Amino acid sequence: MKMNDFLNQVEARDWGQKEFLQAVREVVESVWSIYESNPRYQEAKILDRMVEPERVIMFRVPWVRDNGEVVVNRGFRVEFNSAIGPYKGGLRFHPSVTLSGLKFLGFEQTFKNSLTTLPMGGGKGGSDFDAKGKSDNEIMRFCQSFMAELFRHIGPNTDVPAGDIGVGGREIGYLFGMYKKLKNEFTGVLTGKGLNWGGSLIRPEATGFGVVYFAEEMLKTKGESVKGKTVAVSGFGNVAWGAVQKVNDLGGKVVTLSGPDGYIYDKDGIKGDKVDFLLEMRASNRDMVQDYADEFNVPFHPGKRPWEVKCDIAFPCAIQNELDEKDAQQLVSNGCICVSEGANMPCTPEAIKIFQDNKLLYAPGKAANAGGVSVSGLEMSQNSLKYNWSREEVDEKLHCIMKAIHCQCVEYGKEGDYVDYVKGANIAGFLKVANSMLDQGVV
Repeated sequence: MKMNDFLNQVEARDWGQKEFLQAVREVVESVWSIYESNPRYQEAKILDRMVEPERVIMFRVPWVRDNGEVVVNRGFRVEFNSAIGPYKGGLRFHPSVTLSGLKFLGFEQTFKNSLTTLPMGGGKGGSDFDAKGKSDNEIMRFCQSFMAELFRHIGPNTDVPAGDIGVGGREIGYLFGMYKKLKNEFTGVLTGKGLNWGGSLIRPEATGFGVVYFAEEMLKTKGESVKGKTVAVSGFGNVAWGAVQKVNDLGGKVVTLSGPDGYIYDKDGIKGDKVDFLLEMRASNRDMVQDYADEFNVPFHPGKRPWEVKCDIAFPCAIQNELDEKDAQQLVSNGCICVSEGANMPCTPEAIKIFQDNKLLYAPGKAANAGGVSVSGLEMSQNSLKYNWSREEVDEKLHCIMKAIHCQCVEYGKEGDYVDYVKGANIAGFLKVANSMLDQGVV
C-alpha cells in the first residue's frame, strides 16, 4: 500500500476529525519509509493498529446546579495505546472538547510518552463542561459525577489521568476524593495531586520548564543559549507560567503573554512581582490578559497574537493551530531563530514548513512539551515508592529527561548540518511503540 492510500483509508474511517487526521498525517509522513522497509511492521499492520485507539469510552455526566437545575454533559476517555505502559494523559474540561480533539491528543500523547523514556502509554479524556460562572460546589458535583463513571476504567496500573485545560488542583482533588470513596483505596490513580496527599513538586510548572530546557539544547547545537535572548510567549496558563520562570532562570527576557482577548507587550520583561501576578491570573477563572496590562501599565493589543513582536525565541503555549503561515513568516522576518512548542500542535503545517525551509530551530510539541507528563511519570514513581523527592531533585530529573529526548530527536532527525526535529521525534517515538507492539503480538 502507498502512503497516500493509507492516509485516505484513515480519512475515510475518521471523516471530519480534522485535528486527529492532521496529527496522523504528520507522523505517517515521517515514519513511512521505515514502515515500508520493515516487512514485520507491515505484516503485523502496526500503523493500522496505531491509528486506532485501543478503547474509546463515552458517557453522560448528569449533575445538579445550586438552583436545582439538572445539567447533562458528555464525558470521554480515549485509551489509545498501552504497548509501553499504562495509559497516561490529561483530562480536559472545556466547551470545545470533542472526540476528534481527544483522539488527536491521545495519539500525540502515545509518542510523547514514548520519548520520555518512562513506561507510559498514551491516553486523553475530558468533557464539554464549562467551569465559567459555576460555584465550587457545582464544580465538585460535576467532578464527582464524572468520576462515578470514569472510575470503572482507570487505575494505577491501567490508566492514570492528569490535569489539562480546565482541570487544575481543585478538580483533581474532587476527582480523587470520589475515586477513593468508590474504590475504598488510596492509590496513585491521578497525577497533579496536592502536595499534602501524593503530588510532586514543580508539576504545575513542569511543561513550561521542559519547553525551555529543550530550546536550550537546540540552541547549544548552534553555539547559542537562552541567556540574553528576547522571548515571545503565548498563553498565560501553567505552561506559559513555567516557561516565563525558566527563561528568567536562564537569563532570557520574556516580553509577551496572550489570551483569547489579545496580547500584552512588556518591554521591561515579565519578572519579579509580575510573575507572581501571572500566578494569580492563572489561579483565577478569568482568562483576560488585559488584566496584566491594566496592572502594570503596558501596551495591550486586542484581538491579536504576539508573533508580530520582534523576538529571538518563540514559545507558543496556548492552544492547537494558534500560529499560522502568516505568523511564521512574521517571526522569520523579525529574526527569530528558535520556536519550541509548549502547547499541543500549536503551529499549522504551513507554519512548520516555513520554519523548516528557513532552517529555524523548530521543536514539535510531542518532544518539547513532554516535561509535564515526564513529571507526572515521576509523580507515579514517587507514589509507588511512598516517597517524595525535593524540588531540586525533580527539576534535575526533568532536565535529564529533556536532554535525553533532544538526543533521540537528533539521532533520528539529523540531515547534514540541519536537524529535522519533527522527523526525529516521530521516528524515535514510533520505533519504541512499534517494537513493543511486535513483542506483544496482535492484541
